[in-house]
Amino acid sequence: MLKHRGFPGRLPSSDFQFTIRRGNPGGATKLVARERFGDRRPADRRADAAFMEALWLYFGTEPFQRGNLDAGRLSWLFKREVVPAEDPFDPESYEALLRIDEDRARAAFPDAFDGSGFWEDGSA
Repeated sequence: MLKHRGFPGRLPSSDFQFTIRRGNPGGATKLVARERFGDRRPADRRADAAFMEALWLYFGTEPFQRGNLDAGRLSWLFKREVVPAEDPFDPESYEALLRIDEDRARAAFPDAFDGSGFWEDGSA
């Protein structure tokens, strides 16, 4: 499992996890598209926005390997702002390639792209 060195492990001052420390010996947790309902808690929305900002700062428009990115956090964005970058795509592989759908991501999380977000120094 590829570890994305320098990627934030969690949302600062919270328990919202962005990465995992070690791979599951039974295999990677399957990525599934989770429905985001309008009544989600503000803290959950902040975590989604911060994660999207970290993905953008770290990977930009380039395809990236899933690696040690948390499956639960990715699943909130999967098949909307983060899409498969290969065909066929294995949602249960740490080596699976993903990419940011920039148009959808900018529409859903405009603050993640304007430089005023969670990682002011650009060190996501």
